[in-house]
Amino acid sequence: MLDILKKLRPEKMTCKKCGSEASYRELKKNHMICKNCGAYFRMNAHDRVDLVCDKFSELDADMQSENIIDFPNYDEKLAAARKKSHDKDAVVYGIGVIGGSEAVVFAMNSEFMMGSMGTVVGEKITRAFELALEKGLPVVGFTTSGGARMQEGIFSLMQMAKISGAVKRHSDAGLLYITVLTDPTTGGVTASFAMQGDVIIAEPNALVGFAGARVIEQTTGSKLPEGFQRSEFLLEHGFIDIIEERERLKDTVSNILKIHNKG
Repeated sequence: MLDILKKLRPEKMTCKKCGSEASYRELKKNHMICKNCGAYFRMNAHDRVDLVCDKFSELDADMQSENIIDFPNYDEKLAAARKKSHDKDAVVYGIGVIGGSEAVVFAMNSEFMMGSMGTVVGEKITRAFELALEKGLPVVGFTTSGGARMQEGIFSLMQMAKISGAVKRHSDAGLLYITVLTDPTTGGVTASFAMQGDVIIAEPNALVGFAGARVIEQTTGSKLPEGFQRSEFLLEHGFIDIIEERERLKDTVSNILKIHNKG
Protein backbone atom coordinates (compact mmCIF):
# COMPACT_ATOMS: atom_id res chain seq x y z
CA MET A 1 0.00 0.00 0.00
CA LEU A 2 2.88 2.40 0.75
CA ASP A 3 4.18 2.01 -2.83
CA ILE A 4 0.71 2.76 -4.22
CA LEU A 5 0.25 5.83 -2.04
CA LYS A 6 3.73 7.10 -2.94
CA LYS A 7 2.67 7.18 -6.59
CA LEU A 8 -0.41 9.20 -5.69
CA ARG A 9 1.49 11.78 -3.64
CA PRO A 10 3.34 14.80 -5.04
CA GLU A 11 7.13 14.37 -4.98
CA LYS A 12 7.32 17.02 -2.28
CA MET A 13 4.73 17.90 0.36
CA THR A 14 4.64 21.38 1.87
CA CYS A 15 4.01 22.09 5.54
CA LYS A 16 1.12 24.55 5.90
CA LYS A 17 2.60 25.97 9.10
CA CYS A 18 6.24 26.69 8.22
CA GLY A 19 6.38 26.17 4.44
CA SER A 20 9.17 23.59 4.51
CA GLU A 21 9.08 20.70 2.04
CA ALA A 22 9.65 16.99 2.52
CA SER A 23 8.98 13.82 0.55
CA TYR A 24 6.14 11.49 1.50
CA ARG A 25 8.71 8.81 2.37
CA GLU A 26 10.49 11.18 4.79
CA LEU A 27 7.21 12.24 6.38
CA LYS A 28 5.98 8.66 6.64
CA LYS A 29 9.10 7.72 8.63
CA ASN A 30 8.38 10.63 10.99
CA HIS A 31 4.68 9.77 11.52
CA MET A 32 3.65 12.49 9.03
CA ILE A 33 5.07 15.21 11.30
CA CYS A 34 7.09 18.16 9.97
CA LYS A 35 10.68 17.81 11.16
CA ASN A 36 11.17 21.56 10.94
CA CYS A 37 8.29 22.84 13.09
CA GLY A 38 6.52 19.77 14.48
CA ALA A 39 3.21 20.44 12.71
CA TYR A 40 1.01 17.46 11.93
CA PHE A 41 0.16 16.53 8.35
CA ARG A 42 -3.18 14.78 7.93
CA MET A 43 -2.86 11.01 7.56
CA ASN A 44 -4.81 8.70 5.30
CA ALA A 45 -6.55 5.64 6.74
CA HIS A 46 -3.75 3.20 5.87
CA ASP A 47 -1.09 5.40 7.48
CA ARG A 48 -3.27 5.51 10.59
CA VAL A 49 -3.45 1.73 10.72
CA ASP A 50 0.30 1.43 10.14
CA LEU A 51 0.91 3.87 12.99
CA VAL A 52 -0.51 1.58 15.67
CA CYS A 53 -0.92 -1.94 14.28
CA ASP A 54 1.78 -4.62 14.24
CA LYS A 55 -0.52 -6.70 12.02
CA PHE A 56 -3.75 -5.81 10.23
CA SER A 57 -6.17 -7.79 8.06
CA GLU A 58 -8.58 -5.50 6.22
CA LEU A 59 -12.17 -6.63 5.70
CA ASP A 60 -14.82 -5.62 3.14
CA ALA A 61 -12.29 -3.58 1.19
CA ASP A 62 -14.40 -3.70 -1.99
CA MET A 63 -17.57 -2.15 -0.53
CA GLN A 64 -18.35 1.12 -2.28
CA SER A 65 -21.08 3.74 -2.32
CA GLU A 66 -23.64 4.17 -5.09
CA ASN A 67 -25.71 7.17 -6.09
CA ILE A 68 -28.81 5.89 -4.31
CA ILE A 69 -30.85 9.12 -4.61
CA ASP A 70 -29.54 10.21 -8.03
CA PHE A 71 -27.80 13.24 -6.56
CA PRO A 72 -26.35 15.48 -9.31
CA ASN A 73 -22.63 14.90 -10.02
CA TYR A 74 -22.26 12.40 -7.16
CA ASP A 75 -21.02 9.63 -9.46
CA GLU A 76 -18.25 11.91 -10.68
CA LYS A 77 -17.31 12.91 -7.12
CA LEU A 78 -17.11 9.25 -6.07
CA ALA A 79 -14.90 8.40 -9.05
CA ALA A 80 -12.58 11.32 -8.27
CA ALA A 81 -12.40 10.36 -4.58
CA ARG A 82 -11.52 6.74 -5.43
CA LYS A 83 -8.79 7.91 -7.79
CA LYS A 84 -7.37 10.34 -5.22
CA SER A 85 -7.44 8.02 -2.21
CA HIS A 86 -7.05 4.64 -3.94
CA ASP A 87 -9.81 3.40 -1.63
CA LYS A 88 -13.40 2.43 -2.40
CA ASP A 89 -14.82 4.63 0.37
CA ALA A 90 -13.96 6.78 3.39
CA VAL A 91 -13.20 4.11 6.01
CA VAL A 92 -11.18 0.93 6.32
CA TYR A 93 -11.64 -1.68 9.03
CA GLY A 94 -10.32 -5.07 10.03
CA ILE A 95 -8.69 -7.08 12.78
CA GLY A 96 -5.39 -5.75 14.05
CA VAL A 97 -2.76 -6.50 16.67
CA ILE A 98 -1.54 -3.55 18.75
CA GLY A 99 1.39 -4.26 21.05
CA GLY A 100 0.35 -7.88 21.32
CA SER A 101 -3.36 -7.18 21.93
CA GLU A 102 -5.95 -8.09 19.31
CA ALA A 103 -8.63 -5.53 18.44
CA VAL A 104 -11.00 -4.55 15.68
CA VAL A 105 -9.64 -1.33 14.18
CA PHE A 106 -11.32 1.19 11.90
CA ALA A 107 -9.81 4.33 10.42
CA MET A 108 -11.59 7.06 8.50
CA ASN A 109 -9.95 8.72 5.51
CA SER A 110 -10.10 12.49 4.99
CA GLU A 111 -8.74 11.99 1.46
CA PHE A 112 -12.08 10.43 0.42
CA MET A 113 -14.63 13.26 0.29
CA MET A 114 -13.29 14.64 3.59
CA GLY A 115 -14.16 11.42 5.41
CA SER A 116 -17.87 12.09 4.96
CA MET A 117 -20.25 9.48 6.35
CA GLY A 118 -22.46 7.74 3.82
CA THR A 119 -24.17 4.36 3.84
CA VAL A 120 -21.00 2.37 3.17
CA VAL A 121 -19.10 4.15 5.94
CA GLY A 122 -21.99 3.45 8.28
CA GLU A 123 -22.23 -0.19 7.25
CA LYS A 124 -18.50 -0.87 7.59
CA ILE A 125 -18.21 0.74 11.02
CA THR A 126 -21.34 -1.10 12.16
CA ARG A 127 -19.83 -4.35 10.93
CA ALA A 128 -16.66 -3.52 12.85
CA PHE A 129 -18.60 -3.37 16.12
CA GLU A 130 -20.65 -6.45 15.28
CA LEU A 131 -17.49 -8.41 14.53
CA ALA A 132 -15.90 -7.20 17.77
CA LEU A 133 -19.01 -8.26 19.70
CA GLU A 134 -18.99 -11.69 18.06
CA LYS A 135 -15.31 -12.25 18.86
CA GLY A 136 -15.28 -10.51 22.24
CA LEU A 137 -12.73 -7.91 21.11
CA PRO A 138 -12.22 -4.22 21.86
CA VAL A 139 -12.62 -1.60 19.12
CA VAL A 140 -10.09 1.12 18.32
CA GLY A 141 -11.42 3.79 15.99
CA PHE A 142 -9.67 6.72 14.29
CA THR A 143 -12.13 9.43 13.33
CA THR A 144 -11.74 12.22 10.82
CA SER A 145 -14.74 13.61 8.99
CA GLY A 146 -16.60 16.64 7.75
CA GLY A 147 -19.83 14.93 8.88
CA ALA A 148 -22.73 13.33 7.05
CA ARG A 149 -22.46 12.94 3.27
CA MET A 150 -25.13 15.25 1.88
CA GLN A 151 -25.18 13.44 -1.47
CA GLU A 152 -26.89 10.50 0.25
CA GLY A 153 -29.51 12.57 2.06
CA ILE A 154 -31.46 10.99 4.93
CA PHE A 155 -29.70 7.66 4.34
CA SER A 156 -26.47 9.30 5.49
CA LEU A 157 -28.06 10.72 8.65
CA MET A 158 -29.49 7.29 9.49
CA GLN A 159 -25.96 5.97 9.91
CA MET A 160 -25.57 7.96 13.13
CA ALA A 161 -28.28 5.90 14.86
CA LYS A 162 -27.20 2.69 13.17
CA ILE A 163 -23.60 2.91 14.37
CA SER A 164 -24.62 4.19 17.81
CA GLY A 165 -26.84 1.13 18.26
CA ALA A 166 -23.93 -1.16 17.41
CA VAL A 167 -21.69 0.74 19.86
CA LYS A 168 -24.31 0.28 22.61
CA ARG A 169 -24.61 -3.49 22.05
CA HIS A 170 -20.81 -3.78 22.12
CA SER A 171 -20.69 -1.73 25.34
CA ASP A 172 -23.47 -3.75 26.99
CA ALA A 173 -21.29 -6.85 26.54
CA GLY A 174 -18.60 -5.21 28.69
CA LEU A 175 -16.24 -4.61 25.77
CA LEU A 176 -13.88 -1.65 25.37
CA TYR A 177 -14.14 1.08 22.74
CA ILE A 178 -11.26 3.54 22.28
CA THR A 179 -11.72 6.51 19.99
CA VAL A 180 -8.86 8.59 18.62
CA LEU A 181 -10.10 11.97 17.40
CA THR A 182 -7.99 13.45 14.61
CA ASP A 183 -8.15 16.70 12.68
CA PRO A 184 -10.91 17.35 11.75
CA THR A 185 -13.71 15.39 13.45
CA THR A 186 -16.94 17.30 12.95
CA GLY A 187 -20.66 17.14 12.20
CA GLY A 188 -22.69 13.98 12.61
CA VAL A 189 -19.61 11.86 13.32
CA THR A 190 -18.88 13.98 16.41
CA ALA A 191 -22.57 13.89 17.34
CA SER A 192 -22.55 10.09 17.40
CA PHE A 193 -19.88 7.40 17.55
CA ALA A 194 -16.79 9.63 17.78
CA MET A 195 -17.76 10.74 21.28
CA GLN A 196 -19.10 7.39 22.49
CA GLY A 197 -15.76 5.83 23.35
CA ASP A 198 -15.02 4.51 26.83
CA VAL A 199 -11.65 6.23 26.47
CA ILE A 200 -11.48 9.24 24.15
CA ILE A 201 -8.03 10.24 22.91
CA ALA A 202 -7.29 13.20 20.65
CA GLU A 203 -4.27 14.36 18.72
CA PRO A 204 -2.82 17.77 19.65
CA ASN A 205 -4.65 20.79 18.21
CA ALA A 206 -7.25 18.60 16.46
CA LEU A 207 -10.45 20.38 15.41
CA VAL A 208 -13.38 18.59 17.07
CA GLY A 209 -16.94 19.89 17.05
CA PHE A 210 -20.41 19.73 15.55
CA ALA A 211 -21.15 23.03 13.81
CA GLY A 212 -18.40 25.33 12.61
CA ALA A 213 -17.23 28.19 14.82
CA ARG A 214 -18.44 30.83 12.36
CA VAL A 215 -21.92 29.29 12.26
CA ILE A 216 -22.08 29.22 16.06
CA GLU A 217 -20.98 32.85 16.35
CA GLN A 218 -23.48 34.00 13.74
CA THR A 219 -26.29 32.02 15.38
CA THR A 220 -25.58 33.03 18.98
CA GLY A 221 -24.27 36.52 18.30
CA SER A 222 -21.36 35.97 20.66
CA LYS A 223 -17.60 35.66 20.30
CA LEU A 224 -16.23 32.19 21.00
CA PRO A 225 -13.27 31.73 23.38
CA GLU A 226 -9.73 31.27 22.09
CA GLY A 227 -9.02 27.72 20.95
CA PHE A 228 -12.68 26.73 20.97
CA GLN A 229 -13.20 23.25 19.43
CA ARG A 230 -9.51 22.38 19.61
CA SER A 231 -8.54 19.25 21.51
CA GLU A 232 -6.79 21.22 24.27
CA PHE A 233 -10.01 23.17 24.95
CA LEU A 234 -12.02 19.94 25.01
CA LEU A 235 -9.61 18.30 27.45
CA GLU A 236 -9.80 21.30 29.77
CA HIS A 237 -13.61 21.12 29.75
CA GLY A 238 -13.88 17.36 30.24
CA PHE A 239 -15.03 16.26 26.79
CA ILE A 240 -12.00 14.04 26.12
CA ASP A 241 -9.69 11.98 28.33
CA ILE A 242 -6.22 12.22 26.81
CA ILE A 243 -4.25 14.26 24.30
CA GLU A 244 -1.46 12.13 22.90
CA GLU A 245 1.42 12.77 20.52
CA ARG A 246 1.64 10.49 17.50
CA GLU A 247 5.01 9.11 18.55
CA ARG A 248 3.47 7.76 21.79
CA LEU A 249 0.01 6.87 20.51
CA LYS A 250 0.71 3.19 19.86
CA ASP A 251 2.13 2.68 23.35
CA THR A 252 -0.79 4.52 24.94
CA VAL A 253 -3.43 2.51 23.09
CA SER A 254 -1.52 -0.72 23.74
CA ASN A 255 -1.31 -0.01 27.48
CA ILE A 256 -5.05 0.72 27.70
CA LEU A 257 -5.83 -2.54 25.89
CA LYS A 258 -3.55 -4.50 28.22
CA ILE A 259 -5.18 -2.99 31.32
CA HIS A 260 -8.62 -3.86 29.93
CA ASN A 261 -7.56 -7.41 29.09
CA LYS A 262 -6.25 -7.95 32.63
CA GLY A 263 -9.59 -6.83 34.05
